[in-house]
Amino acid sequence: QVQLVESGGGLVQPGGSLRLSCAVSGLALDYYAIGWFRQAPGKEREGVSCISSRDGNPFYTGSVKGRFTIYRHNVENTVYLQMNSLKPEDTAVYYCAARALRCTGIDRSYDYWGQGTQVTVSS
Repeated sequence: QVQLVESGGGLVQPGGSLRLSCAVSGLALDYYAIGWFRQAPGKEREGVSCISSRDGNPFYTGSVKGRFTIYRHNVENTVYLQMNSLKPEDTAVYYCAARALRCTGIDRSYDYWGQGTQVTVSS
């Protein structure tokens, strides 16, 4: 069975940092792309970042460029999202998701999803 488990969310002040983890079991990151998505109350789910199965340019949505970094640790089958300079508008439930080989921005194209982790940025 494939399982993705997010962790690392929490409450942080504006300007603070969090590192989200996506622990993957049942598939090898060598052959899958891992995307991070987020959904705030009343808003559509949006793609935040993605890293493919091969080294290449990762994807970041414009609102997080320069603040967020995605990276993977293949041996540990874990993908991380380092989030710096957090803003209140980053508040959302963050999900990681997996699909074969390549990143896309289409959430329905991802086959496996984690349960989500809440990120709240507030004073």
